Amino acid sequence: MSNVQYSPRGWARAIKTFLGQFLGYGGAQLGLLCLVLFLVMAAMPNVLVGPLQTAINATGDFLAPPSGQHLLGTDEVGRDVLNLVVHGARISLIIALLATVISLIVGTTVGMTAGYFGGWADVWLMRLTDFFFVMPSFVLALVITPVVLEVMGRGREILGFRPSLFVILVVIGMTSWAFVARIVRSQTLSLKERTFVDRARVVGSSDFSIMVRHILPNLVPQIAANGALVVAGAIYIETSLSFLGLGDPLQPSWGTLLSLAQRAGAASAGAWWYLGAPGVCVLTVSLSFVLIGNALDDTFNPRRRVIP
Repeated sequence: MSNVQYSPRGWARAIKTFLGQFLGYGGAQLGLLCLVLFLVMAAMPNVLVGPLQTAINATGDFLAPPSGQHLLGTDEVGRDVLNLVVHGARISLIIALLATVISLIVGTTVGMTAGYFGGWADVWLMRLTDFFFVMPSFVLALVITPVVLEVMGRGREILGFRPSLFVILVVIGMTSWAFVARIVRSQTLSLKERTFVDRARVVGSSDFSIMVRHILPNLVPQIAANGALVVAGAIYIETSLSFLGLGDPLQPSWGTLLSLAQRAGAASAGAWWYLGAPGVCVLTVSLSFVLIGNALDDTFNPRRRVIP
């Protein structure tokens, strides 16, 4: 890939070509369709199912099965499960997407710095990356989250999130970047030897300018493709942490709903709808991002395409 400058018409043609190739994959179409549906759920839950139900305004019976009045049944205090699942989509998706943004920023910065400068910077940054790479993000998050919560306290909101959710968001983002850093470093090692980088050095561009204006734009396809896969992992980690009780019942995510269902004995009571609804949502959204990520990788990397 080279540092090509496009005119507005050239950009339009390039985008049209990219969309044609990307949407040519059945997995991309299915993933986008599912993702759009969940994004609509997250964007307007009050319009779709009304305000979030609580134990005070619950309208159903104890673990009532699906019916015309409650399409996905009710929970242990009579709340409509469909209402909880739709509202939980906002929390789960926001945490996963913001954590992915943090992960991509950290991973891209570390990987590009290590690959461009080399030497001791490369050695030390890659040793740090190796630590986070071999240590499962979930284990680190599980250890760090309660410690940080104990220090910060649970009483106040941070950027609109209650402390437990904010800590989960930051911890996932700060422990999931190693894979991205490895990919970005390998691409940077190749890009810094290209002719357009040599020309930039000749005209006096600084190292920071070269990295930001010449190397980073050429890394965007790989970052986007792997970012979709990072989102899927972030959703699983958030769900697992919330299931273990580190989430916030006042701002329920899908993981929190699974935790509440487990505590209420939904499995032994045969309330499959209480466990199944949030579980299917987690699996569907994660699979959607995986399909989109694979389609992006196939589109940006022609060598991965199957030759008929």
